[in-house]
Amino acid sequence: MTARALIIGAPRSGSGKTSVTIGLLRAFARRGIKVRGVKSGPDYIDPGFHQAATGLPGLNLDTWAMEPALVAHLLNDAACDTELVLIESAMGLFDGIAGGEGRTGSAADLARLLGIPVLLVLDVSGQSQTAAAVAVGFRHYDPDVKIAGVIMNRAGSERHVRLSGEAITATGLPLTGAVLRSPDLVLPERHLGLVQASEHPQIESHIEKLADVMEASLDLDAIFDLAVPLMQRVEISAQANLPPPGQRIALAQDAAFTFLYPHVAAHWRAHGAEIVPFSPLADEPPAADCDVCWLPGGYPELHAGTIAAAERFRAGLKAFAQTRPVHGECGGYMVLGETLEDADGVTHRMTGLLSHRTSFAKRRMNLGYRQALIAVDGPLGKAGSAIRGHEFHYASIVDGGSDTAFATIADGTGKPLGLSGGRRDQVSGTFFHAIARVIDR
Repeated sequence: MTARALIIGAPRSGSGKTSVTIGLLRAFARRGIKVRGVKSGPDYIDPGFHQAATGLPGLNLDTWAMEPALVAHLLNDAACDTELVLIESAMGLFDGIAGGEGRTGSAADLARLLGIPVLLVLDVSGQSQTAAAVAVGFRHYDPDVKIAGVIMNRAGSERHVRLSGEAITATGLPLTGAVLRSPDLVLPERHLGLVQASEHPQIESHIEKLADVMEASLDLDAIFDLAVPLMQRVEISAQANLPPPGQRIALAQDAAFTFLYPHVAAHWRAHGAEIVPFSPLADEPPAADCDVCWLPGGYPELHAGTIAAAERFRAGLKAFAQTRPVHGECGGYMVLGETLEDADGVTHRMTGLLSHRTSFAKRRMNLGYRQALIAVDGPLGKAGSAIRGHEFHYASIVDGGSDTAFATIADGTGKPLGLSGGRRDQVSGTFFHAIARVIDR
């Protein structure tokens, strides 16, 4: 089957792309169309909503962190048994960094690289005919990025829809519908973005409500027709993907440990690795018959007391680390340290496998792409390996400890940021999340 693809873009964050995308995914699935959601950029949370809406695993495509051949490989893999792929843009459609041609991290890169048109979601609240000027600006800003149609979002009334809609259609851009403003369509948020789909108390009913609205408000047939068959690319390679760190991988997995990119886990499984989940919050240790333990990011700052009381988990992890590698990313790195101070200023004992101390009470947002050179052999590769990824956290290191640095890092433009993370014996950790390897040319 040849999958069709369409990018859901917008002028900025907060335009309602996620709600529109989730509703469209479920609405097309109701029609019996095998549809899959994809997120551009480094976002863990939205792919979980995409999966909840479709029943199919989500996917991230990141043109800064991933080689173009890896982007093509991952999309080709995700689309091989799918009829429709909806790619949700991060931030504004053209927003990215100065990473070089086609490597900005923006969804516009995907549009150019893969020849996929854009359905523009315009938040028309606070304007009417001016929305047409915004749409025209997007249409002509980059001739290699095709704006195929427009959805008006958060319209205030039918009169508002008529005024804005007539102005947009007069420009020649197809208008595929309008969604009226409603507080019932808003998804709950917290400090790292939306509350995860797995924690949403009424996720299924909310997705059904979003689908009802999209079916009533939008022309689904017209939107399907705007999607184009994916181009067949000769250059398709998974070489830059992160290799499995072991044959049997003990993976922390619960409400405190949730942030593992879908493409990473899928690649591990495709190369014969077995992922064995365990829950630190349920006081479970990593399985003794695994050969590596991975603590992903998540929200340990919200569960610090439970983790501190998990004696069986801590003892089991310590015993595991005496003979096999343990690696922690972001939240996992915080748990590997000596202590974690929560938002109320209460300090909790962590595993102590590394010597740093972190605080969520002393907040400072750390956000951006990272390129890392690994200092020593470990789960992410050999010493000297280059890894691309990102940081997104509010926690601060209040005591750096005495461990050897895990990596030397730079930001997305190559500006050196110094040393990152820690390494002691078989234990390593860092605040940055790995996305893909850099392949030597």
